[in-house]
Amino acid sequence: MKAGRKFISLFLIWAIVLPATILSQTAIKPPKNKFKVEEDVKLGQQAVREIERELPILNDAEITRYVQSVGDRLIRAIPPELDRPEFRYSFKVVNLKEINAFALPGGPMYVNRGIIDVADNEGELAGVMAHEISHVVLRHATAQITKMQSPLSMAVILGSILGGGILGGDLGAQLGSIVASGYVSRYSREYETQSDILGAQIMARAGYDPNDLANMFIKIENESGGGRTIEWLSSHPDPTNRYKRIKQEAQYLSVSRNPIKVTPDFLRIKRKLQSIPPGKMQPRSGDSSEYGKVSKPSVRTVSYTLKDVVRFRYPANWEVVNESDVEVMLAPRGAYGSQGITHGVVVGVREASTRNLNLETEMFVREILQREGNDFLRYETSSRATVAGRNGLVTLLKGRSPVTKQTEVVRIYTTFNPDRKLFYVVTVAPGSELNDYDVAFQKLLNSIVLY
Repeated sequence: MKAGRKFISLFLIWAIVLPATILSQTAIKPPKNKFKVEEDVKLGQQAVREIERELPILNDAEITRYVQSVGDRLIRAIPPELDRPEFRYSFKVVNLKEINAFALPGGPMYVNRGIIDVADNEGELAGVMAHEISHVVLRHATAQITKMQSPLSMAVILGSILGGGILGGDLGAQLGSIVASGYVSRYSREYETQSDILGAQIMARAGYDPNDLANMFIKIENESGGGRTIEWLSSHPDPTNRYKRIKQEAQYLSVSRNPIKVTPDFLRIKRKLQSIPPGKMQPRSGDSSEYGKVSKPSVRTVSYTLKDVVRFRYPANWEVVNESDVEVMLAPRGAYGSQGITHGVVVGVREASTRNLNLETEMFVREILQREGNDFLRYETSSRATVAGRNGLVTLLKGRSPVTKQTEVVRIYTTFNPDRKLFYVVTVAPGSELNDYDVAFQKLLNSIVLY
């Protein structure tokens, strides 16, 4: 008994003096991902070529070396169990005043000079970079495809990162148009929380104070009150609660008593940037703005076939915005961009887990409503309908579009196809233009042939 008490006492003392990082640090597990690590790298490298044709990359060796050095320090601090040697990290500065930063799958990162401008110390800059690195480490881009029941094309997911996941506003609009994106969700709140926590852990391991990341959220939110363009905040909502969560995690971490804050290099780079005029986005020749004047649907129609899924006809003046093996998005020019489509259709098929059309439709509609960026939509009604000659449902959603500033009317037509998969047609148009678009939508619906 005495020996037992002594062992228990020693154990309690040992537990008390253990570093908080061992006792309480939040364990982060990468989400399920059906893609190979090499595919993350390939996707990122493909995107680099597109992005650097559009973004004004700052060609200053000293500034680039500095940001690269901060990134390298953070990469060395990635927990070994999460480190991916295959990733090809790189860090470049974008000569834009907008407050923004984003990382591509496999490692390439871009930091707007606006982030450096608003940061008061190197730790705050490192905090934003650590958060974005965490998205790469946890492979959130390809995990997001895996999470969806219907696999979307690489271009669509890339669009969610560029056009909605990290960027917003005018800048995100132009990048979003590169990949004709927008009808997919941004990173989920779960993924953002994971990146906040892992970012804080990486910061602590690298010698920074994770509280600087928390402070950056509040600081950037305050900047938005002055009318400044805050791209990063648009895709990283709820800064107050995230501030609290990061501060909580910081209490569990082993943070240096003398963390990296204001460094001579940081101050020198800040001063140098003040002498360099900002650049501008360069739209591709022939490209129009993301959203603009939208023409009425053409009376003339053309045929489209989604292999082994469906054949139908659509207005000749609409464009194929996105397509994969299971889904296609069509819209007229000027009606699509980083915030989705304002006019047009999405036609596709997805796996069904039950034979209950009402239940499958309800799950699909709920998924659409829960996507960030669709929070303006509200469920209205659901009723029986004939879809492709089969018993089906039509669900009505409405809401004031943040793009057109008008009431957007969304109808979701669903039925089971011959393979018992859920076939769907989603129509989108402003309420004020329904007279014209309903005619086009009905022609499309009447022309459907399922395979």
